[in-house]
Amino acid sequence: MAPLITRKPPFLSVRSLRTGSLVNVTQRRGQSATIGRMAKPAPDSTTASVAPLKLADFELAARAVLPQAIYDYIAGGAEDEATLRDNRDAFARYRFRFKVLTSAESPDLGTELFGQRFTMPVHLAPAAIQRMAHPEGEAAAYRAASEAGIAYSLSTLSSVSMEDLAAAATGARWFQLYMHPERAVSAAFIERAADAGYSAILLTVDLPKTGRRERDIRNAFSLPEGVSYANLEGGRRAATAEGPDPFARNVNANTSAALGWEDLEWLLARTSLPVIVKGVVRADDARRAVEAGARGVVVSNHGGRQLDYAIASLDALPEVVQAVGGDVPVLLDGGVRRGTDVLKALCLGASGVLIGRPYLYALAVAGADGVRGMLELLREEIALSMSLVGARRLSELSQDLLTRI
Repeated sequence: MAPLITRKPPFLSVRSLRTGSLVNVTQRRGQSATIGRMAKPAPDSTTASVAPLKLADFELAARAVLPQAIYDYIAGGAEDEATLRDNRDAFARYRFRFKVLTSAESPDLGTELFGQRFTMPVHLAPAAIQRMAHPEGEAAAYRAASEAGIAYSLSTLSSVSMEDLAAAATGARWFQLYMHPERAVSAAFIERAADAGYSAILLTVDLPKTGRRERDIRNAFSLPEGVSYANLEGGRRAATAEGPDPFARNVNANTSAALGWEDLEWLLARTSLPVIVKGVVRADDARRAVEAGARGVVVSNHGGRQLDYAIASLDALPEVVQAVGGDVPVLLDGGVRRGTDVLKALCLGASGVLIGRPYLYALAVAGADGVRGMLELLREEIALSMSLVGARRLSELSQDLLTRI
């Protein structure tokens, strides 16, 4: 089993990034300290004071403190990782046609989704077993999201139960549902989510089986010691024989491979909460989901972790927006690493974005403080980019501000 992180990682002094406060990061394995102003070789294990300047810096810091198998689980994608790379590359295929003389000195980043107000169009995506990155896991990330005024999505396969998460903070929380092979288990999840004050259900539809993640296969990745699926305690099924590695076999045993449109209809009939269908890349699927009663869709390829050579999320976004964007919110995840990425998604019609890996890296290096710092940095990038593109509010972001190269 991969070891659980049981100590506080050495990323201790994240305060407001506006003050330029320094962060201590342990350098390992001959890595160079290249974040911020530091560019000194580190032939031995040393500690360097560095300031994160972009979301990618949190990944560098996380790689220095996480066991290799856990880092690979977070960072990796399916097979050749072509979709993982293309999710990022898709954003580079667009350039801004910025406006001038628009008085966009202090842009308003506020937005509304499903009847709730949020401070910016960025939310935290569901991600499994976060206690493998930090002892507090999902609870720490949720506290940071709550304080930032954005939504947090809890995975079915979380390492903190939905009830314990609800006790950790008061901000908006959504429950991500993997349909279980036994409908009674899924029904219990839905009831528990409503009772615990979750305000939406995200139904993930792009994981009938776990993708072939070769980093995990090489590492024989499994649940880290001391980490469990907190929502499944007492109801977890034994690992199936189907899957390339121990973790995949575990997931496949507790998610339905036979997921169909009738399952969406069943879910919609069982809950009054808004149901958001996550994992859509086609206009016809988006339209069918909305016609069935879904209140939103998330354009997503599961972060490049499922079908390799699937279309990049940003490339799939325009056709989904054209199909249903006038009827329901369309969110996007996959590849967002910059404030300009957020703007590009919104210019193409997204109502907001979800981020996953960046906050997991920030969580690994500094718990809730790390996630707070990462979100503040992203907020500053969004605000600056809106001023520079000439938009005073999110509603002024349109495709007219972009050109594809």
